[in-house]
Amino acid sequence: MLRERAKQYGAREVYRFKSGKETDYKSMSWNELVYETEKVSLALLAKGYGFKSNIGIFSNNRPEWSITDYGILGVRAVVVPFFGTATKEQVKYIVDETDMELMFAGNIEQLEKAVWVLDHSTSLKNVVVFDPEAQITDPRCMRWDDFISSGNNEDNRTKFLKVLDEVQPDDLATILYTSGTTGEPKGVMLGHDNFMFCFGIHDQRLDVTDKDVSMCFLPLSHIFERTWSYYILHCGAVNVFLENPREVIEVLPVAKPTLMCTVPRFFEKTHEGIVAEYNKWPSVKKKIFDWSLAVGYKYSGYRRKSATVPFSLHLKRKIADKLVLRKLRVIFGGHIRMMPCSGAAIRPELLNFFHATGLFINFGYGATETTATVSCYKSDVYELESCGTPMPEIEVMTGDQSEILVKGNTVFKGYYKKPDETAKVLTDGWYHTGDEGHFSEAGNLVMTDRIKDLFKTSVGKYVSPQKIELLLAQDTYIEQVITIGDNRKYVTALIVPVIAQLKEYAGTLGLTFNSDEHLVSLKEIRDLIENRINRLQSELSSFEKVVKFTLLHEPFSIENNSMTSTLKFRRRVISEKYKAEIEAMY
Repeated sequence: MLRERAKQYGAREVYRFKSGKETDYKSMSWNELVYETEKVSLALLAKGYGFKSNIGIFSNNRPEWSITDYGILGVRAVVVPFFGTATKEQVKYIVDETDMELMFAGNIEQLEKAVWVLDHSTSLKNVVVFDPEAQITDPRCMRWDDFISSGNNEDNRTKFLKVLDEVQPDDLATILYTSGTTGEPKGVMLGHDNFMFCFGIHDQRLDVTDKDVSMCFLPLSHIFERTWSYYILHCGAVNVFLENPREVIEVLPVAKPTLMCTVPRFFEKTHEGIVAEYNKWPSVKKKIFDWSLAVGYKYSGYRRKSATVPFSLHLKRKIADKLVLRKLRVIFGGHIRMMPCSGAAIRPELLNFFHATGLFINFGYGATETTATVSCYKSDVYELESCGTPMPEIEVMTGDQSEILVKGNTVFKGYYKKPDETAKVLTDGWYHTGDEGHFSEAGNLVMTDRIKDLFKTSVGKYVSPQKIELLLAQDTYIEQVITIGDNRKYVTALIVPVIAQLKEYAGTLGLTFNSDEHLVSLKEIRDLIENRINRLQSELSSFEKVVKFTLLHEPFSIENNSMTSTLKFRRRVISEKYKAEIEAMY
């Protein structure tokens, strides 16, 4: 596919990226991409790697990531990615299980972890380093430039052409290790055929062309961005690499993408920022904003039902767009046509807000085991409360406990070296997702919770933590919520408040405090949060309501191991870390 597209597009731009400390973007053409990719393949062959070799990539997003990916695939070897924030122990686990001999490392921190694994693993022999500024003293490590120039000779080229002729559609392409929110990580095996089939069904559902520009913002080590970046290549579009995802809001107006994969947390944080600004405005400006957004809500309501928009509403929408809505879209660069979004639940009200601004957030549902997308919105008719309709040629049904089951050519080949785990989730071609869900009357898939996350109180009532957490997290004073209640007599919660908001509130009351930890312990602050969550959960059944809560001054994050690299809560880790606080609530 890569070579076919390169023949078609030749000197046209395929990648855009920043190099080192430079501030301006550089471009790479299709011809250059294939040339650089083949240098990786030749170097791998020169060092004895090929069919079924498991080769690691431990790096943040950068063009070398994808060049290495394609180079490994080009010799029928298998790509094993690591999340850029993985600990050295997590890296070692994957290296050991896959008998990995070669790894590519991105920055200096990742190199240090890789060297530790070199010292503690029996299989890993060499590390190639992308960062040109990294100081390399270990003879087992090699610079990127030295590596890719090491195999450029006619003998290797002859070998390479022979390998290309031997490629099979069902060759194993990658082993992707799941985040491991519970238990040890499992390596999901996906073949070239899984990805190629995936592109075809996305062509039937999405409108992506070679005129689009996508921002590579989520980690390439995750199935969502990885498959999307492959699909962008398939479509002949341009991909812009972003190495540091924290810079996304600053970079969007510069890169001006038309497409970008996102996760719900991205919109939650952006909305919080908009609300914080709104609260500072004078009443006249607020009224203009409210009127414009109300028009946007009405307009969006017609659009998602594919209904004819009244002429008067068209006119109002143009005015609202000029006054407010267009300015909100500029936050995202001003050129976004569509933003695929998945990875966690999202509040329909949040989706509705951004759709009202004119952004099409295409919310969907998927898993690593299904080569990402199982369902997503259609562009003309969709329900905000759902994950859209199943993708073309993919079968979806619900089984015992309303579990979502998926069948089709995107379903994975099994877990690497874990036949028992594979047998638990794959039966007669159906993948048992472990997610609870149902279909709406209109045929849209609604994912309600992880079955393993559901807990049963000691009075025998089943409770959905996701339902309560989404409800409480919509409050402007609350950033994160984790509910507890399994085999307990009532539901409690660990709540991370928005510290900046609390400080403003404390200022209005004249409260004094000497730290964030001191701030969240104040009675007035607890009373504020208690009143707000009681109002929010007034409609919940008595057994679902949060009875007691603890305020935390430190957010759950990837850095403190409370969240996975895809921003899912590690509930077991959190429960253990805050065991004393939880027990105190009972």
